[in-house]
Amino acid sequence: MRERSVAALHPAYRDDISDLTTRRPVPGPGIAQIDPFLFLNHHGPQIYPPHNRGLPFGPHPHRGFETVTFILDGNLAHHDTGGHESVIEAGGVQWMTAGSGLIHAEVSPPSFKQIGGPLEILQLWLNLPSRLKMTSPRYTGVQAEQIPEIPIAGGVGALNLVSGTFEDQTGPIKSLTDVFMSTVRLSAGAKTALPAAAGRSVFLYVVAGTVTIGNSVVEPWHLVALNDDGDTVAIEGRTGAVLLFGHADPIAEPVVAQGPFVMNTREEIAEAVRDYQAGKFNAAGRLLDVGL
Repeated sequence: MRERSVAALHPAYRDDISDLTTRRPVPGPGIAQIDPFLFLNHHGPQIYPPHNRGLPFGPHPHRGFETVTFILDGNLAHHDTGGHESVIEAGGVQWMTAGSGLIHAEVSPPSFKQIGGPLEILQLWLNLPSRLKMTSPRYTGVQAEQIPEIPIAGGVGALNLVSGTFEDQTGPIKSLTDVFMSTVRLSAGAKTALPAAAGRSVFLYVVAGTVTIGNSVVEPWHLVALNDDGDTVAIEGRTGAVLLFGHADPIAEPVVAQGPFVMNTREEIAEAVRDYQAGKFNAAGRLLDVGL
């Protein structure tokens, strides 16, 4: 086994959405994507007061990719035109395949808007290959207790397995493209080596705390770009730390993105806009009940 080396560190830049604290490490200066990982928004951590407006993500369309949302603190209500509804609590994850197109909303449930409280959410966008961009939409929401927590680093760390396999366990969500996805918690001084097969793109973001990877000290809110020169990622917690860790086969296809659509060509983007305007993302005639 050989450790991957660090290619670059990319700090998240601040890009607040209304009163929602937001940081984005990718895309950003110097990095367009880590194929097939397209985009990450880190919302919070922050405290909402009582009688707040909640999250600002009312109904909006998507086509051509997947969204994976990690609720680290607080909760999140999901509704979409495929008929999927859920409220995911802290520690849970929702995985939505937009595919051929749907409209969804991600908002705060009534109790959160009334009472307030802590909130921290990560939303990751995963590209789909051209053969799957028009696949049927689907949605899976899982609560914290459905996600295996696997001890690592001699018991002073844990990996919460969302998709893929690790230590003979399988995550609750089956990825269309064999994406491995997890969150990792390490205590100060914990050391671990996480497998990441050669040829796979690794996505590693430091949510909180400070870690050492190779010879690099990585502070919070940094994306770590790794070279494809090994098959493990060696990490040491300098403090207690929380990481988003995943890997996937690169798609190696053209990426053309416009707002909520990610396709392979400009013509496909124009078609997505026309289809949305023609109501084809809501073919079942469902209305989103987001009057929460």
